[in-house]
Amino acid sequence: MEMSRRSILKSGSGAVALASLTGILDGEEKPRMPKNRIHQSACRWCYEKIPLEDLCIFAAKIGLAGVDLLQPEEWDVPRKHGLICTMGYGGGGTIADALNRLENHAAIEEGFRKNIPLAAKAGVPNVITFSGIRRGMSDEEGARNTAIGLNRVKKIAEDHGVNICLEVLNSKVDHPDYMADHSAWAFGVVQEVNSPRVKVLYDIYHMQIMEGDLIATIRKNLNWIGHFHTGGVPGRHELDGNQEIQWAAVMRAIAESSYQGYVAQEFVPLRDPLTSLREAVDLCDV
Repeated sequence: MEMSRRSILKSGSGAVALASLTGILDGEEKPRMPKNRIHQSACRWCYEKIPLEDLCIFAAKIGLAGVDLLQPEEWDVPRKHGLICTMGYGGGGTIADALNRLENHAAIEEGFRKNIPLAAKAGVPNVITFSGIRRGMSDEEGARNTAIGLNRVKKIAEDHGVNICLEVLNSKVDHPDYMADHSAWAFGVVQEVNSPRVKVLYDIYHMQIMEGDLIATIRKNLNWIGHFHTGGVPGRHELDGNQEIQWAAVMRAIAESSYQGYVAQEFVPLRDPLTSLREAVDLCDV
């Protein structure tokens, strides 16, 4: 499970992407002017065969606000290109081992005490955290433990103006036994914590698999959502006619709300990755 964000890229995608970059870096790609109703970024792991500097150059040219899911040592790279890291790793545990177990709380607190001040300095608005997997634990006990852990670290986030975002993931296809696999569980936890700096990372791909009802859920819980991820269903590939989510409708619901955060493109391209990224960005720019 821990390798899923890094291991499912097609072996040939890097060569195709680098071929596309030749024209982009030579200035053939014309800068794009987004409508800016949806502030978009791209998740680094989906383009890991492309050097981060080059990905940032392309992201800037197509009007993205930043790059998602970077390590602390990478946070300054997007800034050189007028971008930010829109969601950073900051020591918030792993998909398998995180907040639902009390024994993980000290390490998570240590990571956030170190990295959240660095995030604030680097202009990183969000850091990611997870519930962890169940391993036989009840959802009720896990929710209590997760709230305890978030209460332990929320003041760090509040003091530095950085959001801690608890990610929801599907347990049906990609992350078996993951506890925060329904949005109601995650929203219940963050409402219990009741901090303006503790939010849910609402992954649209994962929640379409688990429960659907995307637009109504987003509208009902918008105050508790700190970040969005995309991905075509099924397969987490391109946002195109081969998948089932009506992205323009979902994005319009977000754009028409008071949401001012980011929507990060998090899909694994099957075709030329940069062309696919540009097409997804255009689709979501409602």
